Amino acid sequence: MKLQTLLREVDIDGAGIYTGKDGEAIREISIGEIDREISDIIYDSRKVISDCIFVALSGVRNDGHDYLLDVAEKGAIVLVVENREKTEAILAGSSLANPVFIVYVKETRKALAQLSAVFFDHPEKKLTTIGITGTKGKTTAAYMVYSVLTHADIKTGLIGTIETLIGTEHIASSNTTPISYLLYQYFDQMVKAECSCAVMEVSSQGLMQYRAYGVNFDYAVLTNIEPDHIGPGEHSSFEEYMECKGRLFRQCKMALVNADDAHWQTVLADASCPIKKLGLEEKSDYAFCAKNIRLHTGKGGLSIAYHLAGEAEFDVQVNIPGKFTVYNSMIAAAICLELGVAPKIIQESLLDAKVRGRVELVPVSEKFTVMVDYAHNAMSLKSLLTTIREYHPKRLICLFGCGGNRSRDRRFEMGEISSRYADLTVVTTDNPRYEKPEDIISDIISGVKKADGKYISIADRKEAIRYCIENAQEGDIIIIAGKGHEDYQEICGVKHHMDDREMVLECAKELF
Repeated sequence: MKLQTLLREVDIDGAGIYTGKDGEAIREISIGEIDREISDIIYDSRKVISDCIFVALSGVRNDGHDYLLDVAEKGAIVLVVENREKTEAILAGSSLANPVFIVYVKETRKALAQLSAVFFDHPEKKLTTIGITGTKGKTTAAYMVYSVLTHADIKTGLIGTIETLIGTEHIASSNTTPISYLLYQYFDQMVKAECSCAVMEVSSQGLMQYRAYGVNFDYAVLTNIEPDHIGPGEHSSFEEYMECKGRLFRQCKMALVNADDAHWQTVLADASCPIKKLGLEEKSDYAFCAKNIRLHTGKGGLSIAYHLAGEAEFDVQVNIPGKFTVYNSMIAAAICLELGVAPKIIQESLLDAKVRGRVELVPVSEKFTVMVDYAHNAMSLKSLLTTIREYHPKRLICLFGCGGNRSRDRRFEMGEISSRYADLTVVTTDNPRYEKPEDIISDIISGVKKADGKYISIADRKEAIRYCIENAQEGDIIIIAGKGHEDYQEICGVKHHMDDREMVLECAKELF
């Protein structure tokens, strides 16, 4: 693609050329003087190819500007930069075999999104796009929407925390919302795979870093909002976190919001689209509400049922426990109704809905219940435990650990929460990373002791799971928390295969 074409939507702040001869400084030029064929857009210095355009991204650990000379020598012919002073300092006096063009912008992450949209010929405009944001529930809601649309023979792609789904292809995810180049590439692959819809999770970090910039979502969803991801390298405050979430609703055509949430109006304060509300109560301005909510237990399983009322009226049952399941399934139903899906198909799909590592029931025995969940901070663990308490288990057993090289406060907080809301806490390992597992466990136990719950410590996670299953009593609910969909344990930089579901089934087989 010609560079002039690629740059047509980029907010350009100037251009220059560096020949690398005789110590020449960067010479200012007009964009019109750059007329080259570009092979690809690259943002990782290790992946540079000849005749590519390199976008220098500034991150917490690495700064792409540090590699400008290296990528120019490898064959990048255009450098997109935001730090003019650093760029000139790095290139000054260096020798290059071929000239390199410089394009100055204010924000390279934004420029990457603008370049990528054009490079892939705006595939997002060829899809019905559904963006889901919120502190909790993004993954479950996205999978529910995907499940219903697929069941309705509407070919749909999915992008989220666990994976990206395009046709029969499953691509493991490293970020909830991929970097903009990958996002537009995935959209392009969905179009080529004849998908008509794309549903994706949109994280606050993704919005802050322009990963979904330029996508004018057909539907945007807010599941809920609570303080999270606040700290170094993330958000400076709850207010900033909410502001970043709110950006989604300035780039969409319609919003669907959980209006029971205390902070939704702050998040959508600057929304530029019509808003439909849903909640558990029947209110005159709610498009959807849930009536007659019922919790069901039996044969080692938990479910929830309710009557959807408002713009549509029908019964819903989901074999995923908890009132948060009502919100997530209402979101899925509302979106799919907007897209013309029949209520009967929505009912059938939600009944069969299952999300890996999200309150996922693992069938072991009809006498007690085992579930795997991703809850990995105090807020999500409290929500999970208080929700499951409503099913009145004989005992609520919570097994978890905490990741190493992360906030120590999380360990104390999760320990105290589990001790306060579970009958028995089983403290074990998670991803110790570069810390000693016994140090992490000690911190968790310090938190456990702040409340009066019983606890036991078993460092080996599989042995801890075995203990729970071997000592389970009829009517118990065992929650294995923290890792959810993850299938590895990270120790000293190495990921070892470890899957909670597999270990539950292995231990059950050995014991029974």
